[in-house]
Amino acid sequence: MTNITVVGDAPEIDEIKRVVQLYVDGFQGGREKLEEAFHKDAWIFAVDAGGKLATDLISDRFERWAASHRKVKSRFIAVTQAGEVASVLLGFDNSDNLADSWVDVIALVKVDGIWKITNKTAAHSTRAAWAKPNS
Repeated sequence: MTNITVVGDAPEIDEIKRVVQLYVDGFQGGREKLEEAFHKDAWIFAVDAGGKLATDLISDRFERWAASHRKVKSRFIAVTQAGEVASVLLGFDNSDNLADSWVDVIALVKVDGIWKITNKTAAHSTRAAWAKPNS
């Protein structure tokens, strides 16, 4: 868990990270990975570089995200688990263009033994203070 802050005990950190990684990997043509990672009713709230807020049902973005083939990598900054809820502070770094990177706060819930992302709140990296990627 190099460079990851873990708050409290996170016994299922590997499974939580696996689910969040499915979301990241979905940008390389993996709609099925996005469907596995997100709850069907998950929402996104995202503040772009200009400060504009966009909100959507995440499943409405699956097709566009999977078709983008963006070369992104995950940077797990912090993970918190409290029983069957968890959160991840994630650097979503665009390998081709760091200026198009994001920092996400991802909420997850475990239902019937399966972790699902229920919410993604994101800020463009220019608005992410200390959490933005190193240039």
